Parts: sequence; C-alpha cells; structure tokens
Amino acid sequence: MDPLSASLKIAGSGMEAQATRLRIVSENIANARSTGDTPGADPYRRKLITFGAELDRASGVDVVEVKKLGVDQSKFVEEYDPDHPAADEKGMVKLPNVNMLIEMADMREANRSYDANLQTIKQTRELIAATIDLLKAGQ
Repeated sequence: MDPLSASLKIAGSGMEAQATRLRIVSENIANARSTGDTPGADPYRRKLITFGAELDRASGVDVVEVKKLGVDQSKFVEEYDPDHPAADEKGMVKLPNVNMLIEMADMREANRSYDANLQTIKQTRELIAATIDLLKAGQ
C-alpha cells in the first residue's frame, strides 16, 4: 500500500476510535448522577476504554482499534440524603464513580485527537490531488 493510502487508513481508524471514546465519555457524563433503583443498590459505574494497535492485513499497516471496554472499579461516592428513594437505612445514597473534571478532560482530548486525524485526512487528500495535477500536467 502506498504511503498516502496508508495514512488515510491510519487516520480513519484513529477517528473511529476517538468517536467510540467520545460515546463512552458521553455515557459517563449522562449518568453522572444516576442512582440505584432500590435502597442501597449500586449506581452506574464509570465506563473505561482501552486502545491498541492492530495490523490491518488487507493494507499491511497498523491501525488503532478499541481493545477493551471495561468499568472503573473505584469506590462509589456516598452522600447523605435520607429522603432519596435509593437511600439505605442510614440515609446514605451511593452515587456513580464519575468525576466530571476527568470526563471533561477526556472529552477535550478525544475531540482534539479526532480533529488531528481529520486534518491528516484533509492534508492527505490535498497531496493526492496535487499529485494527480502534476501527473496531468506532465502528459
């Protein structure tokens, strides 16, 4: 595979991986205040994503892929709210282990990585177009 096609394939896989990451971060943010359905029940657990390099056999280049989706096993936040429907006998409500600052930082990083891959694709397309123009001019 030529280098320009390879760069398109790699950047495309990066965009796909970052789009998945943005979806996971969005789920975490959407469920940041979700509680369990019954008193003392566990609330939403923060989701995690792991990336890895994978050889694309058709093109022969290493691309980015989602290796694993998991959950954060850190402790839940507990808050005293005896009137809440999910409060246990002590009045404590378990809240998700989602830290909004971390999620916003992850979202910003995923957004920037997505944009960087998009710019790579745009520049590669411009190089391909310039190469075609040069070949046409040489005839």
